[in-house]
Amino acid sequence: MDLQSKISELATTYFPIWVLLVSVVGLVRPGTFSFVLPHISLLLGTIMFGMGMTLTLEDFRRVLQQPRDVMIGVLAQYTVMPLVALGIARAFHLSPELAVGMILVGSCPGGTASNVIAYLARGDVALSVTMTSVSTLISPLMTPLLTLWLAGRWMQVPAVDLFLSILQIVLVPVLLGVAAHRFFSRQVARSIHLLPLVSVAAIVLIVGAIIGLNASLLLSLAPVVLAAVVLHNCLGLLLGYLAASLLGMDRPRRRTVAIEVGMQNSGLAVALATIYFSPAAALPGALFSVWHNISGPILAGWWSRRE
Repeated sequence: MDLQSKISELATTYFPIWVLLVSVVGLVRPGTFSFVLPHISLLLGTIMFGMGMTLTLEDFRRVLQQPRDVMIGVLAQYTVMPLVALGIARAFHLSPELAVGMILVGSCPGGTASNVIAYLARGDVALSVTMTSVSTLISPLMTPLLTLWLAGRWMQVPAVDLFLSILQIVLVPVLLGVAAHRFFSRQVARSIHLLPLVSVAAIVLIVGAIIGLNASLLLSLAPVVLAAVVLHNCLGLLLGYLAASLLGMDRPRRRTVAIEVGMQNSGLAVALATIYFSPAAALPGALFSVWHNISGPILAGWWSRRE
């Protein structure tokens, strides 16, 4: 293994630790990562491009091969998490900005790290990749509609602008990445090992910037917001697993659906909240990025040891 691969593996293995360290730095020295704020959309687009480079046409053919499982997972993704977010926002009496931020996180597609967690949990990795791909591809439609429907009571939701931004930040980079894999496969193969490092660095920088921007607010509201985010993630994992169990999926696929439902593309929520709502609305997404990269590996480790 060459030096670049070792660095990339190190970054991925200790991802939760890097996120925690950067969060602490953002709290103690809020201005450290302020230079990242104007470039959040670009960083997220880079992550999405990298995700597209890992996909092949075969990944999309799996939708036709196992449509039931994919559709069940995607349906759970776009019902469980948004509705749970709405319930938590009401139960915790969150401010309008934080409530919108929670719902925006719940309305986003599956997280880019979910495929790795599914692998570590001995789930169905092919199903995980396909679910992430499908939920991401339909996110320009689903995320604005769900946010408008559920969060419109708190704040005005620019659904059309959200739709256009998700096209630019998510769909276009993913499709460009797929095209790069298709037409420049040799060059992509030589650089594919660097993608985890790029994704980790981008997410860590985004989290540090948003935590720093909301440091004072976070210090005053930390217990409430953190409890809401942890509960959101844990209920997503639990309800995703139960839904897959009730519909007769085997153990690896139950685990996969749970992970796909519970782990959100919180970086997208941060970017959209920063652009269209307020810094406070981006806080749930930033905290979700921290927490689900802790809960995911813990759950995966527990499941893998049970085999």
